[in-house]
Amino acid sequence: MKILVTGASGFLGAHVMARLAQDDHEVVGLCRRPGSRDKCVAGDVLDPSTLEGPMTGCDAVVHAAGGVSHRPEDSDWLHEVHVTGTENVLAAAKAAGVERVVHVSSSGTVAVSERDRVHDEDSPEPLAVIKGWPYYRAKLFAEHAALARGAIVVNPSLLLGPGDTELSSTGSVKLLLDGQLPAVPGGGLSFVDVRDVADAIALALEHGTPGERYLLGAANLTLADYYARLARIAELPAPKMTIPAVGGRLMGWLPVGVKQAVADKFGADTFELEMASHYWYLDNAKAQRELHWSPRDPGETLGDTVRDLRSRD
Repeated sequence: MKILVTGASGFLGAHVMARLAQDDHEVVGLCRRPGSRDKCVAGDVLDPSTLEGPMTGCDAVVHAAGGVSHRPEDSDWLHEVHVTGTENVLAAAKAAGVERVVHVSSSGTVAVSERDRVHDEDSPEPLAVIKGWPYYRAKLFAEHAALARGAIVVNPSLLLGPGDTELSSTGSVKLLLDGQLPAVPGGGLSFVDVRDVADAIALALEHGTPGERYLLGAANLTLADYYARLARIAELPAPKMTIPAVGGRLMGWLPVGVKQAVADKFGADTFELEMASHYWYLDNAKAQRELHWSPRDPGETLGDTVRDLRSRD
């Protein structure tokens, strides 16, 4: 099968390229700077004229391109990259007669709340929670476009594992290793190994149902437990201070100057503190049942993440 992977130069995209090649697929990556990766061609999801050529002759597309920012001033850019970019990829795939599209979304389009409840694919969409978070809002609207076109959607939680050279997903782990994480927000997260998400995408191409979403996560932990586990693996002291969850959620109501003072004290962006004071727990049963997917032991992922980051110091 010939498969086009958008965002092939990213943390996840590179793992997807390698994983699909293991199954002897003909894999082509779409990158804005093709020299950064082997088997990549030049293309930009915001320029439809660059998509027609790479899409020609493909049997499937994995759409993993995107950008990450939590700054309100980047709202328009995030909408363009995620929503318009997704619409362009879907239109090009349809024009080229591509039969299957796997769209990479985020667990944050469904699995986030102020309380520590576990979400599945049928949980209500948390628009009231994420409406002030431009990244997750854009991911949700992009997901709507993908589902409407019959794409298979995968929703990974926080990506960990080796190979995050830009610290796009493992930056907080690096802060812990560098002794720059003085306090832990009071919320909870789900995380998953990037290599297991690449496996899930390969399985979704084979077993996924068009128009369905699949939550991908390996462990649900409070942030205090998460950083304590990382600290034990790294043989470092865990952060001793905890920011109560309700305090972090109140960040959105504080005056700008006060918010910034709090953020500076705890070494985090104000919006990151607010998001980390929520709970991002999920149930991966649907992916295990329908995709025949199973994540590795979470401890292996945490250990490999720590070792990889230290190897690049």
